[in-house]
Amino acid sequence: MSFAQIQSFALSGIEALPVTVEVHLANGLPAFNIVGLPEGAVRESRERVRSALQNAGFEMPARRITVNLAPANLPKSGTRFDLPIALGILQASAQLPAAPFEKTAWIGELGLNGELRPVDGVLPTALSASEAVLQLGVPAANLDELALLPDAAAFGAHHLLDIAAWARGEASLLSVVPVADVPMSSNQLDWADVKGQLQAKRALEVAASGGHNAMMVGPPGCGKSMLAARLPTILPPLSLEEAKQVGAIWSVAGAPRTPGDFLVRPWQIAEPGISTAGLIGGGVPIRPGALSRAHHGVLFLDEVTEFRRDALEALRAPLESGEVHIARAREQVAFPARPLVTVLAANPSPSGYFPGDARCHDTPDQIKRYFAKLSGPLLDRIDIHMTLQPVEAQALQQTLPQETSLQVRERVDAAWQRQLRRQGCLNGQLQGRQLEAVVQLDEGQQALLRRAIEAFNLSARSYHRILRLARTLADMAESDRVEIPHLQEAIGFRRAWSFS
Repeated sequence: MSFAQIQSFALSGIEALPVTVEVHLANGLPAFNIVGLPEGAVRESRERVRSALQNAGFEMPARRITVNLAPANLPKSGTRFDLPIALGILQASAQLPAAPFEKTAWIGELGLNGELRPVDGVLPTALSASEAVLQLGVPAANLDELALLPDAAAFGAHHLLDIAAWARGEASLLSVVPVADVPMSSNQLDWADVKGQLQAKRALEVAASGGHNAMMVGPPGCGKSMLAARLPTILPPLSLEEAKQVGAIWSVAGAPRTPGDFLVRPWQIAEPGISTAGLIGGGVPIRPGALSRAHHGVLFLDEVTEFRRDALEALRAPLESGEVHIARAREQVAFPARPLVTVLAANPSPSGYFPGDARCHDTPDQIKRYFAKLSGPLLDRIDIHMTLQPVEAQALQQTLPQETSLQVRERVDAAWQRQLRRQGCLNGQLQGRQLEAVVQLDEGQQALLRRAIEAFNLSARSYHRILRLARTLADMAESDRVEIPHLQEAIGFRRAWSFS
């Protein structure tokens, strides 16, 4: 037999698309050609496959070898096609039987000695293989990623010879350890570590309870970063479906999550100097950025006034839509990008201190220029604005017990359950008629909102965000209706600190 087919998958965003690796051995001068829109790393697999077969004791056919990666109009990148190409050559040259490979798909990079090395994007590939009713063969080092899929028919191997022994019925391959058998990673940070800043703690608990974005303005050392880093500890764990999606994003990003982290909400910090591609995604090959890696978790933009303006402006559409779209000449991909909470942090002036503080020597014009990178449309997408003052020495020295992350998380979870039972999503994701259905205002409440809109010159987007925020405050108070105090507190959260 001089022809063989091996099933595999190519990555497009966080999706794995089926690819058939076709291998044909023909008479003529020895040659090795790969067609089907392969990129550089795929074309280089010729040398890796050749050396791996020879060093593993197989015969490299001295014939004209043509490998077609179908469909031919789908770009192929990375080293994941090394293994299926090698298996296709062995099957076409009758060095391995064809029957064991009929209901399987394979991905993996080959070392020159035949060793299997891990590749990116294994989790979304396993999901697609499961939908196609195919068993997936991967390098043994990738098996940990598949712990989220206890029902997935996947197996792993350390070496090409392991797969050859399996195909001949002489040995078995490694199996997946289900995530249920792996304990969750413990976070050493705790909400109780933060002393003082009760108003900021309250605001961030509201943000966590409804999935709202927040911004903190305060001088250095007041606890902005400390609070943001502990925000994930008050969030309930990921559901299994959420964990699969988050795991797929991180897998494609080349930073697979460990089994103990599968159900832990992701945390991403972006600092000044980050590029647009690093923040929202891009590069070659296209990889998700920090915004997508924080999907269903927390994204923290520290010292946000020092960011590049183009990077910040690129956040506007994804913060509203929950998706990042990246277009290239031959490829268009979409990444999920809906952090549960996006937190921005900034100092109140270039010197770091509030006007009126003896340490602040900045003029009003300098402060305005300092905040100029934060456009109105971007700030309009922030539900909660808070000002943090320095923590007093008495609060720092307080020894009374503070609320722990577990205690706050129980309240957050209770608010979530109310929202999920009522509308199937958190309040921060309510849109249009669904929002109107769960927030019904009487004449007095409508009058209050009209006065707030006129007094603070609020936009239509701000109006709807106030309604979502008020609904969350009502849920935290276990109230079936939004009342005047909930609206008043929501309006207070929308008032940004004056930059002049």
